[in-house]
Amino acid sequence: MSLTKKILIGMVLGIIVGLGLNAIGGSVQDVLQQYVLFPLGQIFVKLIKMLVVPIVVVSLVLGTAGISDPKKLGRLGFKTIAFFLVTTAVALTLALSLGAIFQPGAGGTPIEAGEFNAEEAPSVVDTLLNIIPTNPIDAMAQGEMLQVIAFSIIIGFGLSQIGEKGNRIYTLFEQANELLMYLVHIVMKFAPYGAFALIGEAIASQGGDALLKMFKYMLVVLVALLVHLLVTYGSALSLLGKINPFEFFKKFSPAMIVAFSTSSSSGTLPVSMRTLQDKLNVPKSVSGFVQPLGATINMDGTAIMQGVATMFIAQMYGINLGIGELLTVVLTATLASIGTAGAPGVGLIMLSMVLTAVGLPVEAISLVLAVDRLLDMCRTSVNVTGDAAAAYIIARSEKGRDEYATVSSEDGATTSS
Repeated sequence: MSLTKKILIGMVLGIIVGLGLNAIGGSVQDVLQQYVLFPLGQIFVKLIKMLVVPIVVVSLVLGTAGISDPKKLGRLGFKTIAFFLVTTAVALTLALSLGAIFQPGAGGTPIEAGEFNAEEAPSVVDTLLNIIPTNPIDAMAQGEMLQVIAFSIIIGFGLSQIGEKGNRIYTLFEQANELLMYLVHIVMKFAPYGAFALIGEAIASQGGDALLKMFKYMLVVLVALLVHLLVTYGSALSLLGKINPFEFFKKFSPAMIVAFSTSSSSGTLPVSMRTLQDKLNVPKSVSGFVQPLGATINMDGTAIMQGVATMFIAQMYGINLGIGELLTVVLTATLASIGTAGAPGVGLIMLSMVLTAVGLPVEAISLVLAVDRLLDMCRTSVNVTGDAAAAYIIARSEKGRDEYATVSSEDGATTSS
């Protein structure tokens, strides 16, 4: 049985067990959640996260060092940032449009908002200044991904410029990359059990009541995510990547399922990179540059949640958002996605920044907290798929001007220029 089928079976069993535990309740639910599901799920998450920083460093150093031409490095960087910004703006526009059409917060009984203590999001200037680490080792230990990415790119660029003198170091990084990919393969054998535990624990905690109250809000978010996945990414893959989008999604599905289970773009990075390189034959020089960067600054799924949630909260409170406020949401949410860690729940911190920008009460975030864990799974799958689509399209665009292998237009087979 393939790993994908095993993970899907684990997810289905997790949903069944979660609903059963929520129905039983009491001490049985508490004991099984606390001593079985939670530890099992966290073991898988921690095994994946254990590999994140080493893989980001090794992949970006190799990817940047493999791009010896500074002009090519700048070209890849420009294409990557442009793709991410455009798709994020499209995602937000789609979310706001669907929120205005379906009005998930209108006509219902207002839900009493609880307390939510919002963490202050860093300003754009602070984010830019904090990109360069004063202590790279501390940045790796703290998981400051923008700093880790900047340091890795600088090391890779330096390695590409010193020529043969850096061959031994480059070989060391190649060997480290092989070792890390092998460890990812081993960790993925535990994925079906991790998916079972993570889904089961989430369902057992949420239950059916909270889901019914927020069903309309959830439905609009899920529709927006699906449309963005199929239409935005599908069109980009078909027109720019010259590949059947459904073939792409099928080959990339193992990473999408892991993203759904872990709710972490950064945590899924080892799996998504391995899947894109092995099954879609995207060269390491492109995948190793685009995907780690995307896991940090590209969050289309999270942007969709923010757009729909903003409309939902405004409608619940009877507040009409004008064109100026809607443009502010698009701009603020796009900038807020830069430098936000790809970890579970950070979308709520970004949402607090968006609500503040348009004058909506931050405390209203508690209205969407009940179902955010489940939606977090779905939007993370969209996030990592967007990163992969960007890497595939950029690899395709580099075909004919790159001495390294790139994807073909027909089936993703590797060719050389």
